[in-house]
Formats: sequence, C-alpha cells, structure tokens
Amino acid sequence: MTNGPKKPSVLLEPAAHAAAFRQAREARRNEIFEDYVELIDDLARATGEARQVDIAAHLGVAQPTVARTLDRLAEAGLVERKPYRGVFLSDTGRELASAGRKRHAIVETFLIDIGIDPETARIDAEGIEHHVSEATLNAFRNFSARERRDN
Repeated sequence: MTNGPKKPSVLLEPAAHAAAFRQAREARRNEIFEDYVELIDDLARATGEARQVDIAAHLGVAQPTVARTLDRLAEAGLVERKPYRGVFLSDTGRELASAGRKRHAIVETFLIDIGIDPETARIDAEGIEHHVSEATLNAFRNFSARERRDN
C-alpha cells in the first residue's frame, strides 16, 4: 500500500542544525554588548559621559543589571569606567557602536523599502540587526540601493 509521494524531511543534518543554533546564540550574546555600546556612545555624545543610572533608565533595566553588564564590557575591553564619573567607550567599543549603527540603518532602510512604516521599521530593525548574516545584510543593502535608484 502506497501513501503517495515521499515527503522531504524537515530536519536539517545535525551539523547544519548545530551551526544555525550556534549563530543564533552568538547573535544573542553580541546583541546585549552592541545595545549597550550604542547607548553609551549616544549618552556620551549628548552629555559628555554615560552614567549607570542613565543607562538603566534608557534600557528599562535595574542598575545592578547594568553594573554586571558594564563589568563584562570592561573585561571585553569595550568600555572604561572612571571613578566618580561615567562610563566611556574604548576605541574598540566605538568601532562596535559604529558597526551596530550601520547594520541598524541598513535593516531599517530595507524594511521601509518593502513597505513597513518608519516607526515599526525602526523598532523591528533593533532586533533584526543583530541576527542577520553579512550575506543577508548585503542583500538588504543591494535591494534598497536598487529600489532607491529605480524610484
């Protein structure tokens, strides 16, 4: 008795599956660091320094959470803490903030170009920017360049 054509398996090979999960886990780890360095850079540009209390308020998290994350950022060489002052980005931290802003702009522009309203695109880009590969980011960039050239 035949049950019709054999359906393709939806399961990936273990190595491919593991690679996809590794990429997602790495993106989640980097997402927090990228969000913090971008905010620290914004605060430093606006006020001359980024204070822990301001970081907590802007991210909607408790100050102890910010303190722990700042410790990790300092260990990674992304920030410098100055006693009785705020937090400042290292050169590496500034580079990461700049790269994150560029990724965000590419994703946001792409979303707008496919018809998403600007406010939703801004919000959605905040999450997507951390999880797309360079190949996908380049496809977004190329699509938007064509859209804007052709219109």
